[in-house]
Order: sequence, then structure tokens, then C-alpha cells
Amino acid sequence: MREALIVWGGWSGHEPQECAEIIKTMLEEDGFKVYLEHGTEALADPSVHDLSLVVPIMTMSKIEKEEVKNLATAIESGVGIAGYHGGAGDAFRDSVDYQFIIGGQWVAHPGNIIDYTVNVTRPDDPLMEGIADFPYTSEQYYMHVDPSNEVLATTKFTGEHAYWIDGVVMPVVWKRKYGKGRVFYSSLGHQAKEFDVPQMKTIFRRGANWAAR
Repeated sequence: MREALIVWGGWSGHEPQECAEIIKTMLEEDGFKVYLEHGTEALADPSVHDLSLVVPIMTMSKIEKEEVKNLATAIESGVGIAGYHGGAGDAFRDSVDYQFIIGGQWVAHPGNIIDYTVNVTRPDDPLMEGIADFPYTSEQYYMHVDPSNEVLATTKFTGEHAYWIDGVVMPVVWKRKYGKGRVFYSSLGHQAKEFDVPQMKTIFRRGANWAAR
């Protein structure tokens, strides 16, 4: 049986505990044995290396050097990691080692909660199969991203809330490798209610299963 560890905590505005429960249920439905841990301490445990998947939901927060080192080594050896929005893309701002794993870092969401469009750029990829471009209402993440990411969906900024980024196309969903490990990320999911959006939930679900060893 595949085993997954969800570590949750950090900024409460992203509803980490509620989202952790949603993802736990989702993964259990897909046949995982799931462990929930509040905080990052579990990431330092040697048992991380035996997992199939790690899901961080830790907006901002801090991670100790031994924790991120153990996590990085585990992923490099083949453990998968799947994350979304600020829980993964704005976690551990002072850890460049962690950012190297995820492949991006949040820097802004001009206009805060707004309406925008998610454009599917790889409809041929199994993670995006049957999903067309769709409207979305949430924070439109502006991120610094790794050029080695395999981008599956993007969004375009209008410049309404920051005129100097008018027309900028920004990755929303990507996958990548870190050593032997698979990394999946989606910038969608500001709060738990966004898992009610079928496209958002399906993309994350497929991405987590793809990433898992």
C-alpha cells in the first residue's frame, strides 16, 4: 500500500487543517494509507524515506535545516511531493533548498481575490486529460519559477491591478523531477472551498497520484 504524509500548519488564512482533511480523504479513496502531522518535525524522521508521497500545507512557516535536508534526500531518492497554492508555493520563504525542490516561489497576487482564466497548455498530458480552459475566482499567483518545470497550465495577467505586468503569462500547474522524485505543483486553492471546483480538485488529485512513488 502506498503511504502518504501530509504536514500542515502555517498561516491559518489558507485553512490548512481543513484542506489537510480534504486531501487525506481524497488520497484514502485512491488507496493510500495517510498520516497527518501538525508542523514540520515529522520531516526529519528517517521514515520519510519509506513513503510514496509528501504533501506540504505550510504557508510561510519555518523549516529546520535537518528537516529540509532529510526531505530533499528522500525526494531525490524517489519519494514524491505534491503541493498547491501557498501551502507549498509560499512555504519556508527562507529555505532556498525547499524552493529548489518545488520549482517556484510566490511573490504577489495583484488584486487579491479576482476572476481570471486558467489556460490548459498541455491537453495531451494525462494530468490534464479532458480539462479545457476554465474560469477561476481566487488569488492569481505571480511566482518566480524554475525554467526546468514542465508547465501544464498558465494564466495571463491583465495589468488591471499592476499595470507593469500586463500580458505576462504565468505558470499555474507544473510537474518536474528532483533527482528520482516526482514533484507536482498547482497554484490553485486559496481556501478549502476551492476543492469544490471540479477542475481544481481533479488536477490536484491526478498530480498527487502521478507524483507518488
